[in-house]
Amino acid sequence: MELFDVYPLYNVTPVKAEGAYVWDEKGTKYLDLYGGHGVISVGHTHPKYVKSISNQLNKIGFYSNSIQNPLQKELAEKLGRISGCENYNLFLCNSGAEANENALKLASFKTGKSRVIAFSNAFHGRTSAAVAATDNKNINAPINLQQEVVFLPLNDIELVIHEIGKGDVAAIIIEGIQGVGGLDEGTTAFFQEVEKICNKHNVFLILDEIQSGYGRSGQFFAFQHHNIQPDIITTAKGMANGFPIGGVLILNKHEAKYGMLGTTFGGNHLACAAAISVLDIIEEEQLLANVNSVYAYFLEEIATIPEIKKVKGKGLMLGVEFDFEVGELRKKLIFDKQIFTGGSNNKNLLRILPPLSISKEQIASFITALKEVLA
Repeated sequence: MELFDVYPLYNVTPVKAEGAYVWDEKGTKYLDLYGGHGVISVGHTHPKYVKSISNQLNKIGFYSNSIQNPLQKELAEKLGRISGCENYNLFLCNSGAEANENALKLASFKTGKSRVIAFSNAFHGRTSAAVAATDNKNINAPINLQQEVVFLPLNDIELVIHEIGKGDVAAIIIEGIQGVGGLDEGTTAFFQEVEKICNKHNVFLILDEIQSGYGRSGQFFAFQHHNIQPDIITTAKGMANGFPIGGVLILNKHEAKYGMLGTTFGGNHLACAAAISVLDIIEEEQLLANVNSVYAYFLEEIATIPEIKKVKGKGLMLGVEFDFEVGELRKKLIFDKQIFTGGSNNKNLLRILPPLSISKEQIASFITALKEVLA
């Protein structure tokens, strides 16, 4: 049997990783400024993380959600306290797409409506409703297009008001900072007006923090830069440092009902152990403070490169924009300088998503390599 060929692959085979570095099968060392789409939050193979998973596996790795699992309650309590979202309840699942799928389903249950507002260049996942709310026709099959979704430009509040005025909108789903779309984001004024109009018209505001959450923006969740309170927050990528998990944070005024949501693997013992250790590391190592410190340093140093037209994003969720396509630049960084970076729908944008523990010295080595490649 062969693999179903759906990914264009770089000819690199990582076999070992530690902190912000990975090594291939030939022993070549790479600086990882992409973290597998922003998944690696506390660094590869962090000793505390490895110990937590190993210890849990020696006890019990999995059982269904038909029994008590105190690790789920521990995770919910710790996530609420560290994120500042203690007035939310947590539903655990397996991925970002599944988190968004459940968020949209819950909004439809609660409002009795079905239409969704999403935004240009949005990416919310590849499952049925989540992919329908993703602004990419190439990954939407006809079965997905049965969903009722309208795409609006970011920061145009009048169009949002017009669509909500039709009375059939269940939810607005928006990324705290767009990831795949190219690091665009709503303004504070836009987010606050969207929150007001949703509250007025019984429309759920869903903040997709799959990539922008877990400290990546310098706040725990990116929406916290804007002083708003969404009905639902979704999270996944940085949540367990590579172990599959997703979370749906639901404002506690919205009551649960048996059978409304469900999952087989979501919130299993191993996933919870991994996720708890990530929160412990974020807190103990003061990684949010590191994100903001390294961000300030990055902006200062990147400004010395004249070829860069714009820096987008916040914290360690960054996009460096040029006036040319960056495909070849990424290849040179990988194969000539041994540095991983990412791309986006914006072909001129180099995406930077390193572990939250990245150092200024490691960023400095990237700046030096980028200057050399551009020269």
